[in-house]
Amino acid sequence: MSTPIDLVALKNRQMVAWASGDYAVIGTTLQIVGENLAEACDLLCDEQVLDVAAGNGNATLAAARRGCLVTSTDYVAALLERGEDRARAERLNVTFQVADAEALPFDDASFDAVLSTFGVMFTPDQPKAAAELARVCRPGGRIGLANWTPEGFVGQMFKTLGKHMPPPPGAQPPSQWGTEAWLHSQFNERNFLVQVTRKTFTFRYRNAGHFIDTFRSWYGPLHKAFAALPADGAKALENDLTELLNRSNRAGDRSLVVPSEYLEVVITRR
Repeated sequence: MSTPIDLVALKNRQMVAWASGDYAVIGTTLQIVGENLAEACDLLCDEQVLDVAAGNGNATLAAARRGCLVTSTDYVAALLERGEDRARAERLNVTFQVADAEALPFDDASFDAVLSTFGVMFTPDQPKAAAELARVCRPGGRIGLANWTPEGFVGQMFKTLGKHMPPPPGAQPPSQWGTEAWLHSQFNERNFLVQVTRKTFTFRYRNAGHFIDTFRSWYGPLHKAFAALPADGAKALENDLTELLNRSNRAGDRSLVVPSEYLEVVITRR
């Protein structure tokens, strides 16, 4: 019989990973995803909006730019500080609050829209996080998500990483949130309507080496993995990532242009 996974230990490990490097360097390149999600959710002025696992605030800023009353949350305070810097620069009035996506400190039905771009999908206890999103969403409200798919480039990048740094037995892959069947399994019985659109974000770097150097320096999971592996293990991971990047590149020798599929999800509470 398998030993139950220690979700608390896994969460603590993830928090350390996401607090390392500086995700904002990567996150700002993904801003267009937050803007598109805000439009897909048809956000309205003065709506109460919660950004869950907000990172450096892409969905937060997109909602605030549309006149929403935004609360931006993450369990890593340093990431919220980056979002706060960005909001201050644009003179946007946003509330920033440290909070765990699996135990949101808000009343039931508190928000008109609950958003997360490539954030809540990384929670260890995925059903619990989904239940929390549903709990704080008002009747008639929307949950808006952007989740990497298993088949897309980022899903394959994490699969490659898992070959070199295996997750604990029993841990569910984050890319599960990027499957329509799993989303329906979590929200249909809670009387939500799930609508999914497959979309593509395109990573643009000079070459595979530029991508790897950037992510190795700033993207928490890869930053920690490279630091933890011995020299030969780090080189093997670099080689596998280089192969994946070059195989996914659609720009040939001119540059690195890598499309990555994700699901844009709008889940409406009936």
